[in-house]
Amino acid sequence: MNVLAFAIWVAVIVSTLLLFLGVRRSRPRPVRPAPRLHDLSEAAFMAGGPGAVVDSALVSLLGDGRLVAGGPGIVALRTGARAGDIAERAVFEALRQAPSGWLYQVRYAAMLDPAIQETGDALAARGLLAVPGSGRRWRRWGLAQVVVCAVWVVASLPLTFVALALQPGSQVPFVFKVLPALLGGIVMGCVLAARARQRLTPAGRAALREIRTHYMNDQTPHVQTALYGLRGLRDPYLRGQLVPAVRGTRLAAAQARNARRGSPSSTSSSSSSSSSSSSGVYCGSSAEVLPVVWCASSDGGSSSGSCGNSGSSCSGGGSGCGSGSSCSSGSSCSSSSGSSCSSSSSSCSSSSGSSCGSSSS
Repeated sequence: MNVLAFAIWVAVIVSTLLLFLGVRRSRPRPVRPAPRLHDLSEAAFMAGGPGAVVDSALVSLLGDGRLVAGGPGIVALRTGARAGDIAERAVFEALRQAPSGWLYQVRYAAMLDPAIQETGDALAARGLLAVPGSGRRWRRWGLAQVVVCAVWVVASLPLTFVALALQPGSQVPFVFKVLPALLGGIVMGCVLAARARQRLTPAGRAALREIRTHYMNDQTPHVQTALYGLRGLRDPYLRGQLVPAVRGTRLAAAQARNARRGSPSSTSSSSSSSSSSSSGVYCGSSAEVLPVVWCASSDGGSSSGSCGNSGSSCSGGGSGCGSGSSCSSGSSCSSSSGSSCSSSSSSCSSSSGSSCGSSSS
């Protein structure tokens, strides 16, 4: 039993050390001097991914009347309306491609606009965001370590009684020999798995806090939406328009994901579409090679849903895509609901719904 106890200690220590080094390598290296966020669009992307960027633009457009609601979940542009930034231009383009005017379709298509997606690449290049999927392997490793250590905690009890029966006398029970190592493995596994799941780097969290402090006294709806996601939006009319749209895109994403899993040609088509991309990575349970799509950050603070990808775990706990999305260089999440992603600069479009969001920070 002493040999087994020693082996358990060695296994837990080695696993924890490798996990720590892997998580550390998967995080972007800090940039000096510490980078700052340039505008509210970048702040929204940090807070909730592409979904928060588009939500902020929609709030601005609906708030000043350039975008009008023509019915439940239906919007239209007012004649002569002009876009003020790249997010609003993405919404205008999405409306031109979605003549029906369904808000959830407009929201999803705008999130996949290349200009919105490239914001994530810029933030990742400056060390503020981790690319999607970069820590997925280590998060799974950490969870596996937690499960294995927990199983050994349970198994150590009967082994203790067996050891006492075979070798009666004064000796340290087996469970007391291995319990410190196993409990340490469980704690470290949980901590490192949580760290691997985080999308904001320490520099990113500092930059987001700084810009939130700068706009602390600005209660303009689109500013609060950019900084905190839909949970920062207090206007009942605007919430009535956007919250159902987020729910609709989330439901459509789930339906598209299930349809993709059931399609025998999905894997081959996804692989072929990404083979021309120099930045393809493994994404999803089927481990097909797909171009990267930014999903909402899991630790940002928006209220948007899940990426419409096949088996990917980019979705945040609260709402809309892309857990996390950028179809350019980097790592992993691809959209499924009818979208097509091609080269590293990515052009993605979709007529069906999906969503990208995050859990609140």
